[in-house]
Amino acid sequence: MRPASILLTAVTGLLWGVTAMVVIGVTLTLITGEVALPQATAAGLAGLLGALVFVWRRPAAGAGGAPAWSYCAVVVFLVLMLASFAAPFSLPLSAAPVWQGLALIVFIAGVTAAIRLCLSDARFDAMSRYEREVIYIRIARGIGFVVFTIIVALPFYVMVMTSLKSQQALLANPLDLSIDVSQGLSGLVRSYVELFTQFNFGRYLMVSAFVSVATVVLTLLLSVPGAYAVSRLRFPGQALLARSVLLIYMVPAIVLVIPLYAVFSQMGLRNTLTGLLIVYPATTIPVALYMLQGYFRGLPAELEEAGLMDGLSRIGVILKITLPLSLPALASVSLYVFMIAWNEFLFAFMFLDNPDIFTLSRGVVSLNSSEVPRQHLMAGAVIATVPVLFIFLWFERFLVQGLTAGSVKG
Repeated sequence: MRPASILLTAVTGLLWGVTAMVVIGVTLTLITGEVALPQATAAGLAGLLGALVFVWRRPAAGAGGAPAWSYCAVVVFLVLMLASFAAPFSLPLSAAPVWQGLALIVFIAGVTAAIRLCLSDARFDAMSRYEREVIYIRIARGIGFVVFTIIVALPFYVMVMTSLKSQQALLANPLDLSIDVSQGLSGLVRSYVELFTQFNFGRYLMVSAFVSVATVVLTLLLSVPGAYAVSRLRFPGQALLARSVLLIYMVPAIVLVIPLYAVFSQMGLRNTLTGLLIVYPATTIPVALYMLQGYFRGLPAELEEAGLMDGLSRIGVILKITLPLSLPALASVSLYVFMIAWNEFLFAFMFLDNPDIFTLSRGVVSLNSSEVPRQHLMAGAVIATVPVLFIFLWFERFLVQGLTAGSVKG
């Protein structure tokens, strides 16, 4: 036996035991409203011994015995219960017993699965450097995946659950983010109904949809010919223009908003959607140009030359040859521009004062006051997030294909 191999196995089980216990303990607190104090020490000890047993029993299991992961699961359960005195979450058994039981099962299954994935080919005798590095990578990748999932899912979960609570429930126990099915469907969605009936959120949605779609149309109308000219035509300053299209992103938006506010106020464009439809395309056209010119360069020039020889004009070549072949790039650019316009807040906050033309992000901010219950603010945030989330998931394949287009030639 090599001490280094044993130490690596023990540390792997320790890390996964502590990580799983902390994550599950916090989740249990959010679901039940009971303050769960996870026993990280007991969990780490359970994971440590479980990992050692898994590696120790794995060769024998290959000869026809019980699977090594089953021994690992039993050891994790017994050590956790003994080390925590049968209270792994520091809660009495009478407090949410069903949820505690589910949390315990998830902990055992999660730790066992993580150990099995990380140490599937580990052994106590001499491990090569490559084998140790493989285990390091598995641990880092697994913990990174858990952390990333928490960062993404936790705020959205809190936002959704808060929007489904009543004001009385939030005041009684702010940590209780469980779903109270006893109030029925009408009680759960009351905040959303009140948003559309009392806070004019339907109009905010329509305004945001109009501004976002108009921004996409204006951006494509101006960026497609610009990107085609930069990628296909030859003129003085072409290389400089191609490299400088993203310079506008070097200037922070907060620096631009003050002079634009002054100019738009003098021109009568402040507090109008026209002002937004001037600013938004100005910020999205450069990145659209940059994305499209890379894709256009990747298209075979021979196809366009054949179209010109057949009598098509340059505009006809663009409309009948270039654009049909560029649908993935156009879809990805449209999605990217739509998300920018849908989520933009700074210019909408500075330029719009009339509630009748508020965009969705501006309307959500108007709910952030002491007079509006918190569940309405969270419901507004959900309404602002869900549409663009579904659109992104639906067009994700086009986004990836369009972003990578033109990156490899030949």
